[in-house]
Amino acid sequence: MLVDSPRTQLAGGVVDNGRMGDGEGGRIVVAATPIGCDDDASPHLRHLLATADIVAAEDTRRVRALARRLAIPIAGRVDSLHDANESSRAPALVEAARAGATVLLVSDAGTPLVSDPGFRVVRLAGEAGVRVTCAPGPSAALAALAVSGLATDRFAFEGFWPRKPGAGAALAADLAPERRTMVFFVAARRLAAALTHMAAAWGAERPAVVCRELTKVHEDIWRGTLGVLADRAASREVLGEVTVVVAGAMSQNYDIDALASQVRARADAGVRLADAAAEVAARTGVSRRVLYEAALRAR
Repeated sequence: MLVDSPRTQLAGGVVDNGRMGDGEGGRIVVAATPIGCDDDASPHLRHLLATADIVAAEDTRRVRALARRLAIPIAGRVDSLHDANESSRAPALVEAARAGATVLLVSDAGTPLVSDPGFRVVRLAGEAGVRVTCAPGPSAALAALAVSGLATDRFAFEGFWPRKPGAGAALAADLAPERRTMVFFVAARRLAAALTHMAAAWGAERPAVVCRELTKVHEDIWRGTLGVLADRAASREVLGEVTVVVAGAMSQNYDIDALASQVRARADAGVRLADAAAEVAARTGVSRRVLYEAALRAR
């Protein structure tokens, strides 16, 4: 459904021109944009693009291109809002909403604030008593989870996998005991290294799914174990947007005192206590912090 006019008739005969319409000021609207298929743009998003007073976009070129593809004229002002300028621009956007404007927040693709800009604006708006609402829609994290075939009753979104190898290894060790399904955004060029870290820390047999270019023409989904997926990623050039879903750790009962003794033995052999705790944590899925503290008490 395309919006022909910024004045849309709603149920009850109320006309919505993009503002709240109740005399209590404006609003901040967090709106999801398509992650690949433009047909996923909701009627709500289309209406907001046509009527919002301000469109705060992660990339102004991308939102204008999206609007052109949807045949929707953006009537309001288009401002850039990205990681580098969000802190400085958030107060003005919130003040505009307080004065009665509808401020639309959109990222390059998917839902803002999910590893994208918008958090500072929403937090400041909440503190200022300015209304914040949402036009829900596409999310790469939820789309990947939905098609993964892994457990969805409990899951954890962990954001972008770290760029530096050391940080990736540390994160993998910290997440070793996580029993919920985990979802990560991974840069395509770092996919092989990330999967290798995961396999080393959580076991090569841990089930996982790699989702590339979700909802796009070249959508590609790999299913297998971390070891198999790491080898596959290393054997080819990987391009596009990648989301990785990994099964959580299996529940096991461990004797913490016995594991603390293993940590102490590694430390006595010359390994730093923190590194020894990380080694045992990666092998067993028990929290590195729990093992480290148990080993300290055992001294």
